[in-house]
Amino acid sequence: MIVLKISNSSEVVASKVGKFLEFLTPDSMDHAAVEDQVIKKLVENLAAEGIKGEIAAVKGLNLEGQEISLHDGMKVRKHETF
Repeated sequence: MIVLKISNSSEVVASKVGKFLEFLTPDSMDHAAVEDQVIKKLVENLAAEGIKGEIAAVKGLNLEGQEISLHDGMKVRKHETF
């Protein structure tokens, strides 16, 4: 299993839509939008290589260095099979 943590969602959104619009959107919305685009591209690229699997965006899971912690209310925000 691979875990990917995106740590610069706000900066990515700001570079795409501008600083002012990024200021108006909550960080959680920025994070979800970036995750959705990353999932879309990963699915496209992995499927093109013939790789089959599943990918999910999960809330309540945190990766800090070599530690993964689970929080109450952990749930899958988005799931795709490819």
